[in-house]
Amino acid sequence: MEEKAGKVFRLAQEYPPVPGCTISKEAFHGDSDSAIYFSLAEDTDISAEIYRAPKLWIGLDGDLEAFTKETEDGKSVEKASPLLPGSLYVTPAGVPVGIRAKTDGVYMELELGKDAAMNKVLKAGNVFALKDLLPYQDGRIVNMDLINQDDLKFVLMSFDAGTGLSEHAAPGEAIIFALDGEAVIGYEGKEYRIKAGENFKFDKLGRHSITADHKFKMGLLLQLA
Repeated sequence: MEEKAGKVFRLAQEYPPVPGCTISKEAFHGDSDSAIYFSLAEDTDISAEIYRAPKLWIGLDGDLEAFTKETEDGKSVEKASPLLPGSLYVTPAGVPVGIRAKTDGVYMELELGKDAAMNKVLKAGNVFALKDLLPYQDGRIVNMDLINQDDLKFVLMSFDAGTGLSEHAAPGEAIIFALDGEAVIGYEGKEYRIKAGENFKFDKLGRHSITADHKFKMGLLLQLA
């Protein structure tokens, strides 16, 4: 991951679309998993392809739309699903699926191995608002593993106001996706306020903490390879 650790930023601003173009940039590549950023200019698309292994598309900016082309009663039928910032789409297997931009847009693609360990709440062909996949609970922190691979983890967390995580370090690089509310991130002796729609990166073994002085939900993408 090339993003600089220790600052609040927006991934969408790191990968701005170019008029009339689609752009891809690999974030990392593991033994069986990878992550790629895609920037699509308004009215561009990535044509429908058939995938054997699951892909997760995470909307970062703009008005994007995933679409599939299926056969029903002998006729080709297109089905479209909006991919907005903070939402996630699971590509179905065995049918052509593509993505197009109704406005300039940016998304991240997580490509997983054929036997990837995904949470059962993730149903192929469906769009999910990430912040709605887990609740707040009074005085508690709630965790949900969406992906749990040897080299890649994607975890959702909700923090009630007044909760938090004491300083610790992760065994790999990680990016936070702030999904709802706001909180304070401690990183290597400094504090940073992060709000919904923003991102933050930890380097491998970077000392960090989270203080939820407000209700806060986030996604954490951790690369272990």
